[in-house]
Amino acid sequence: MSRSFIYSLAALAPMLAAPCMAQSTWTGSIGAAAMVTPDYLGSDDYKNRALPNINLTYGDLFYLNLRDGLGWNLIQQQDWSLSPFIGYHLGRDNTGDLSRFDKVDAGLTGGLRVAYQPGPWRYSLQAETPLGGDVDGYQVTLRAGWRDEIAPNWHAGFGPSLVYSSKEWTQDMFGVSSADAARSGLSRYRPDEGYLRLGLSGSISYRFAPDWSITGLAGITQLTGDAEDSPIVRQTGDATQTLAGAVLSYHF
Repeated sequence: MSRSFIYSLAALAPMLAAPCMAQSTWTGSIGAAAMVTPDYLGSDDYKNRALPNINLTYGDLFYLNLRDGLGWNLIQQQDWSLSPFIGYHLGRDNTGDLSRFDKVDAGLTGGLRVAYQPGPWRYSLQAETPLGGDVDGYQVTLRAGWRDEIAPNWHAGFGPSLVYSSKEWTQDMFGVSSADAARSGLSRYRPDEGYLRLGLSGSISYRFAPDWSITGLAGITQLTGDAEDSPIVRQTGDATQTLAGAVLSYHF
């Protein structure tokens, strides 16, 4: 997927969407989340984080949320959709065990996502490539998710995920350069291929007022292959990553 293709789609989106935009408005929810997450992907140290939470749609045209980024529904056919999107890769803030490593800067990504939602289940496949920051290559993500009402004002959801990061992406996130090795004492390491990350997450939400809800969520992921073998993970971290948190949301 070339960057020029992503840029072209982004330029065309406003022109193709303009006839329908006058009939649409933003709806969804905004709020705040309190999370406990690893210091970095592969760390065995955890920190508390306060994060914004945004989940918005503009009619049937656009969507914006922290997981899926800013997307444009280019094609919609019954339960299917195809959308180019702008996302974000976190890079790596080198604190704690990796404080002597060179920082991996975060940046935007551009990608394409196909989704199928016949009912309470939603399936999606996406591919993305960095548009900035210190990460190269590409990443492919396959997700399945179920969400439905389980009692009046109560909703639950869960689903697995499978992420493939290319060789270049893996090298940038889990490689240990000669300089990093000399400063940190870890072994020099250069991944030879990409890796898979397996995930499972769940949530439960309670609508305690017409416009307000609170959600508890938890998730676990498992690093494999050349990521799991990296000294960043094997010597100072953990291939099994967990997270948990709560989200307070205002709906409109």
